[in-house]
Amino acid sequence: MQLILSIILSFLLVGCATPVSHTNIPLSTYDKDTEYGIEDREDGFGITVYYSRYQFIPESDAVATACRSQLTAIAWEHSDKVGKPIETVNDQRIRISMGRNGISGITSCQATAIVKWK
Repeated sequence: MQLILSIILSFLLVGCATPVSHTNIPLSTYDKDTEYGIEDREDGFGITVYYSRYQFIPESDAVATACRSQLTAIAWEHSDKVGKPIETVNDQRIRISMGRNGISGITSCQATAIVKWK
């Protein structure tokens, strides 16, 4: 019986993958699919976005694009809130990590970037 339970547990774990975290800053809810965290720096701020959503058919590219877009949008909103302009966020400088839970159908992404003040 233990062998069967071990095999079932192994299959469940094989179907699960979460994105690798690049930071450990606390995250706040932005919307139903997005959490974010901002870490102040002398020359700007670091931003981390965790984005996840259900997908019947996995489309990692769509989730990665949405994740990058959320990071950029939240960076600009933060800039407006503090009243300081920022430099354009370069997509090539956004670090992305992807994951998929095959059992629940959730595809997730964690994106991190450094945003500099103008």
